Amino acid sequence: MRALALVAVAAVAAIPPSLRGSELDHLSTRKKDVVLTLDAGGDAVGAWSILRTLQRKHVVATFFLTGRWVDQNPGLARFIGDRYPVANHTYHHLPLSRVSDATVTREITTGARAIRRRTGQDPRPLFRFPYGDSNSHVVAIANRLGYVSIRWTVDTLGWMGGAHQSASGAVGRVVHNLRPGAIILMHVGSAGDVDRSTVDAHALPRVIDAVRRHGYAFTAFPARW
Repeated sequence: MRALALVAVAAVAAIPPSLRGSELDHLSTRKKDVVLTLDAGGDAVGAWSILRTLQRKHVVATFFLTGRWVDQNPGLARFIGDRYPVANHTYHHLPLSRVSDATVTREITTGARAIRRRTGQDPRPLFRFPYGDSNSHVVAIANRLGYVSIRWTVDTLGWMGGAHQSASGAVGRVVHNLRPGAIILMHVGSAGDVDRSTVDAHALPRVIDAVRRHGYAFTAFPARW
């Protein structure tokens, strides 16, 4: 128990005071850099298409993975872990502001264990609350576990499905919200609860081209905060 407590203390100490209790929706930079983030908490319908696009266009992206997703897709998880930064998106993708503290802790720690096992990477310090559902209390729990809460500058809304969002619409949202340090949110899977369309997978090549055409480059989150 003492060893676990020391690990927790060390993890919190690694988070700068300026980021404790806060949520990051952009990087603090004047450079025309953006961060591409891809959430994987549903299915994996668009995953290989997205990975081929990233490789073909030589783009770095950070994958926010749930433990359940990596357990269901171990081959994809290993492929991603061998090539891209990974982050924690809980185990079951629950709305964490609505559950007990014990459940919040369990979702984050079991998610981390699965991600480490399947990808070979420790996802700390990057964490994203499912659905963006957070408050100061659950952010503090994430901080104590060694995580910074990562939100986004722009969501393409590809998860809404083809009846509500198009690839062109997704590209337009990104371009409209470009700024130095912007964090772009896209999703790996389909709009499974709607129509199983893969708007983000189809939009990604055009998003990349548009970002570059406006003079921006893709970067990763800092290795150290």
